[in-house]
Amino acid sequence: MSWILLIIGGLFEVAFASCLGKAKETTGMESAYWMIGFLLSLIASMFLLYKATQELPIGTAYAVWTGIGAVGTVLVGIFVFKEPASFWRLFFIVTLIASIIGLKFVSSH
Repeated sequence: MSWILLIIGGLFEVAFASCLGKAKETTGMESAYWMIGFLLSLIASMFLLYKATQELPIGTAYAVWTGIGAVGTVLVGIFVFKEPASFWRLFFIVTLIASIIGLKFVSSH
């Protein structure tokens, strides 16, 4: 169950970073709504990370949470914000995914 909470927390990390990107692109009330989304996603993400660390080692949990957020945010950047998808960028995203999977397999929980 802790791994599921951690993955969901990582997805909320993607959400809060994406909300920041959208808030930057908008003005007025629309920007305020994106900032509210940012704050709610941030709270959910941190709470789920906290709950996951009740059973998982903090180093592993934090690395996986951050990795999910990084990979997801780069993918949102590519598909939503039209950021470049160069070979090296994708190569290092794949190595990051492999590292996250490796941490899951070597974790004691």
